[in-house]
Amino acid sequence: MIVEHRTYTFRPGTFDGWLKKYETEGLPIQKRHLNRFLGLYVSEIGHLHTTVLMWGYDSLADREARRAAMYADPDWQAFINGVWSLNAIQSQDAMIMNPAPFSPGA
Repeated sequence: MIVEHRTYTFRPGTFDGWLKKYETEGLPIQKRHLNRFLGLYVSEIGHLHTTVLMWGYDSLADREARRAAMYADPDWQAFINGVWSLNAIQSQDAMIMNPAPFSPGA
């Protein structure tokens, strides 16, 4: 399994609106397409207004196919357009993480 690790930083005062929209609209769509939701984590100490989202995939090809299907979904397009109109996300970073040979996901 590979893990996609996405970090989002939000403009102060915008996170709660994004989080509610994501939980009620975006996450159900992503779960339909991306399948293996590993979690969403919120910063408490350190770099504030930051979340980390993690999704598991069998391979890069699996990730590519699943994300292409999601991007083609009209429900996702409507959700993401609504997210951009919130003007909440200040920065975004995505990494693909491979497990170490001794990791349970290897």
